[in-house]
Amino acid sequence: MELKNVKQRPNLKEDKKYTQFKHLIDELGTKELPIEIIDKVNIHIDLVNSIPDSDSEFGKKIKKIQTNILKLLEKELKIVTKNHYRNIWLAVGMSAFGVPLGVVFGLVMDNMALLAIGLPIGMVLGLAYGTSLDKKAQENGNQLDVEIKY
Repeated sequence: MELKNVKQRPNLKEDKKYTQFKHLIDELGTKELPIEIIDKVNIHIDLVNSIPDSDSEFGKKIKKIQTNILKLLEKELKIVTKNHYRNIWLAVGMSAFGVPLGVVFGLVMDNMALLAIGLPIGMVLGLAYGTSLDKKAQENGNQLDVEIKY
């Protein structure tokens, strides 16, 4: 069974969300996916194909459908997009590591203005860990050649 094609919309060639979604589906077509996943993705493609071009919520709907597909792929097959883990761990590093480190610096130096020093440290730690997870996903063949930009 194959993935369905995304409906051609010549008047939306400049729409970044539509182009990104189309690229994602094209990239999924190159992967060996189980039939159950293909069926679920095809349902989402049908939803996108049924949205009229003139819909004022077109971009929001595509973004939501794309997010649902990516969550399904990550949950079921551990397939992610480029820089997926980097983007997640950047925020986690800043909040989970950076803020506590900043508090420690502030308390030790008796100057809470140093709280902000922990944020870049946490950001670097998160970036490093996320990048290593992205590399591992790429080596295992679980990374799509698509970078999602919202």
